[in-house]
Amino acid sequence: MTNVLDQNEVDALLAAVDAGDVDVDDGSPSLQVFSRNPAVKNGDVEIRPYDFKRPERVSKDQMRALENLHDSFSRTFGAALSGFLRTIVECKVANIEQMTFSEFTHSLPNPTSFNLLEPRPLEGNMCLEISPLIIYPIIDRLLGGSNADLFIPQRPLTVIEMRLVNKILARALTAMNEAWENIITLDTQIGDQESNPQLVQIVPPNEVVVVIGFELKMGSRAGTMSLCIPYNVIEPVVENLSSQAWNAYKRDETDTTNRKRVAYQLDAAGVSVSTVLAQTTIKVGELMNLEVGDIVLTEKPANSPLVLRVQGRPKYIGHLGQYKGNRAFKVERPISPKDRV
Repeated sequence: MTNVLDQNEVDALLAAVDAGDVDVDDGSPSLQVFSRNPAVKNGDVEIRPYDFKRPERVSKDQMRALENLHDSFSRTFGAALSGFLRTIVECKVANIEQMTFSEFTHSLPNPTSFNLLEPRPLEGNMCLEISPLIIYPIIDRLLGGSNADLFIPQRPLTVIEMRLVNKILARALTAMNEAWENIITLDTQIGDQESNPQLVQIVPPNEVVVVIGFELKMGSRAGTMSLCIPYNVIEPVVENLSSQAWNAYKRDETDTTNRKRVAYQLDAAGVSVSTVLAQTTIKVGELMNLEVGDIVLTEKPANSPLVLRVQGRPKYIGHLGQYKGNRAFKVERPISPKDRV
């Protein structure tokens, strides 16, 4: 039988509360800290909330390094896409965040261009999703359209459209491999392709992934592109993404790939070389009276070394001679700042 207070008991209870004889519960749950150290009390520790459904396994410094890395990827990919489509295409990082794989797949439209990437030698797969709002205008551009009255169909990509998308993905993978080169040398390949993201399960639904969102603009058309990187894929190299390693890379960056590419293109370029035997000064009257057979004296000995000029700039010191019937110049050493030429 339920005990019910009468009016007199209620009045007595309220009076006791007003007098301070009864402790009032403010409704907040009591918090008790359990520790092996008996000296630790509730007021001596800092308590932070933790969501087990969305654990943050990548630190803020590593997230910032990933953002900088893919900002470089977006610029390279935008330039490559602009040259391929013969129109200006802008690509930039819009956001980066951690979430579970199920949250990522549920946030994508259906149908869409959902592509699996194999970042060898890393184990596992990444996902690259390109919105239909921008992928169909790109396909229309490749097929000679103007995108003026383009209708975005709500259907999966056809086989022909998929092959055109692969040309876009090939340039994206090249830009990605270049961006990751200073962290790890990747050979990324295109894996399976789907239109429904819900049918793809590369990791468990509650697995933590890093999602980098990009914004693509081509003329009046705009859309999004999302790169999903599961944590277990980049776990072997995640320590290399610290801010100190990234800053050291930025300071010591030499970009040997670009240097080799430029050197290869310059190998076939022609340059003019010349050398001056001697120099002197004469009067204008003497110059006007010169005749065949006259001798002009200089202050330079005949056996002194000469300076070889490349495109008019002094580069080497050596001697003039003859080799197999041709006039030749034998290089002794590069010119130094101490040489007076």
